[in-house]
Amino acid sequence: MRAAFIFVFTFISFTHQLHAQNLTVATEYLGHVGEQCKLISSDMMAYSSASSHNKSARKVEKKRLELMQTIKQAVTNMKKLKPFNGDPALRDSALAYFQITSALLNEDYAKIVDMEEIAEQSYDAMEAFMLAKEKAHERTDKAYLIFDKEFEAFAAKNNIRLIESSSKLSKKMEEASAVFKYYNRVYLIFFKSYKDEAYWMDALKKEDVNAMEQTKNALQASSTEGLKKMSPISTYNGDKTIKVACERMLEFYKYEATKSTELADFFLKKDNFEKSKKAMESKKQADRTQQDVDAFNKLVNEFNAAVGKFNQINTELNKKRNEALETWNNAADNFLDNHVPKHR
Repeated sequence: MRAAFIFVFTFISFTHQLHAQNLTVATEYLGHVGEQCKLISSDMMAYSSASSHNKSARKVEKKRLELMQTIKQAVTNMKKLKPFNGDPALRDSALAYFQITSALLNEDYAKIVDMEEIAEQSYDAMEAFMLAKEKAHERTDKAYLIFDKEFEAFAAKNNIRLIESSSKLSKKMEEASAVFKYYNRVYLIFFKSYKDEAYWMDALKKEDVNAMEQTKNALQASSTEGLKKMSPISTYNGDKTIKVACERMLEFYKYEATKSTELADFFLKKDNFEKSKKAMESKKQADRTQQDVDAFNKLVNEFNAAVGKFNQINTELNKKRNEALETWNNAADNFLDNHVPKHR
């Protein structure tokens, strides 16, 4: 499986503009602070866009480093900026926002990347990974809101009229945030059953009938619950591809669980056959009765038939799984390519 959980940053974008007629020292001060935010927002969107559209890890990392450099310069600029008329509130709130964002791209980023490496190992690890990202972003958003409040307070105190801007960049960032939120919600539902199937397939490989029964029940439960969770999720702006692909995967997992008993039954017959074969081979030719031979031949025929049925079921499941996974991977890739706005 590819198209795993996409690791991107999406942030609130800076949307204030100054009224062009108020060209005062306070306006210039406010404009200088606002410009730093706009530069960061632009580089944030470029990084998110590269993460979604570019398959080159080198280019994605290049965009992250560019973003980090932009934030570093903004921090330096804020530290050099003197308080306005002795009031440091706007400067300090901007500085705090930039520093927390920088931390997210450094310390928090490193921690989250470490979590991402083990996220595929279990559903709980993936859920924890996603939660860690959400919490990290919440810290940044909280710092931004404090800064935004100070920005508006500064403007009001200095009689500067602000205009809310619905710029192309802010619209792109809002769209990207909505896309990732929808994608992540669907992905986590898919991933739950994906992991349950992996555990079931491991039990199948080991021919562990007891483990097959346990993992089958888990797969059946998660796929059934997953379909229930998918039902109220609407299409994304009319695009139903990833929703349909996820539901198709879950339907397959649910169907696969129903075949588990037949596959497990084969291993029981295999075990019985091998024991009977060993018992027959332990008898000398002269000691074997016609009844022994007939019973064993019947068992051989039954086992051969079971092998054929086992192979048939496996072939069917492999075909259906590959088709469903290919549909899911293509849908996931195309969904992000089609809906995350491209930027630089």
